[in-house]
Amino acid sequence: MNIRKAAKEDASGIAKVQVRSWQETYQGLVSKDYLDSLKMEDRKPLWERSLSESGDTSPVFVAVNPDGEIVGFASFGKERSGEFKAESELYAIYILKKYQRDKLGLKLLKAGLDELIKKKYDSMLVWVLKENDSRKFYESLQPEKAGEEAVEIAGREYIEVAYIWKDLKMLYHTIVEKRLADR
Repeated sequence: MNIRKAAKEDASGIAKVQVRSWQETYQGLVSKDYLDSLKMEDRKPLWERSLSESGDTSPVFVAVNPDGEIVGFASFGKERSGEFKAESELYAIYILKKYQRDKLGLKLLKAGLDELIKKKYDSMLVWVLKENDSRKFYESLQPEKAGEEAVEIAGREYIEVAYIWKDLKMLYHTIVEKRLADR
């Protein structure tokens, strides 16, 4: 599996992964009608714009399988709310279900941390739905819980949990030395 920085030409692949991941991950959590309404064609222009305008300030990394298909991505940037003592934010990691549990999340996170550390960021925040089992991935990396917030998706209220890592170099070390070293 190849991990690389995304380019504008990757917008379709990223949009496809985002929509399919939502449909796979949130099945049974979010209404079927809402999940069925998600379309790659709606997300593609947003990713084209994002990759064109903010590639340096908000890097996106993709996981590409041997057939050249994007099967996962991670998006990073400056912490958006200003409410937490975090300089950067992991906006999203999405991986197609077939490729989960293969350390792709860790590899994408490592690529983003490389970039954030080079840009002199020391801390990072991530938001995750409390009911999403994928939050255990983040919890396994021992963040501090920073808060909770209600969000509405398809007319239903959900709780999002904010986690923060105050030392990105330590997180990087944990990923590289302990988690990725376990083969």
